[in-house]
Amino acid sequence: MKTNSRGFTLIELLVVIAIIAILSVVVILTLNPAELLRQARDSNRISDLSTLKTAIGQYLADVSSPTLGFTAAGTTYTVCGESNTTSTAVAHANCGFTLNIYTVSSSDSRAVDGSGWIPVDFTDISSGAPIGTLPVDPTNANEMVYRYAASSTLVYELNAIMESTKQTNSTTGAAATDGGTDASSTIYAAGTAPGLAL
Repeated sequence: MKTNSRGFTLIELLVVIAIIAILSVVVILTLNPAELLRQARDSNRISDLSTLKTAIGQYLADVSSPTLGFTAAGTTYTVCGESNTTSTAVAHANCGFTLNIYTVSSSDSRAVDGSGWIPVDFTDISSGAPIGTLPVDPTNANEMVYRYAASSTLVYELNAIMESTKQTNSTTGAAATDGGTDASSTIYAAGTAPGLAL
């Protein structure tokens, strides 16, 4: 009797598995998942700052006597997200520069009533606050926080540090083409005065 066995030999299976393994390694190295995650976080940062810029623009257009923060005339103030409550005039560890630094407690940091990390009361807008909570940086640790500065002349700057190779490119990255005056190609600036030197 003749048996008709159909199937693959062990060598054929090993060759196919080896080819699949080689292709998988090539695809993973080509896609660079770590860089893709950095690009995704940078996209969130750009989107968040755009949302905040739109919300502040709506606030300035709608409120009859707007204020972009604190009350000292002619002074630039800076706020960094998620930290302990402080008000100092020294370099803040999370911001890396010397200005009057105001931070808020973690429990209040996302509030849109002026007590959040952006001291603008979005609830004063006649149609209500355009955002439910203030966004924070996807990483939100050490230098990876959102920053805000405003002057008494109702100009402001928001910025964030970009981390992906794509967005930190010195000629085509978002940080290089944002109009800001920072020499670093890692800091993305948005607002009506991206030259406040935040």
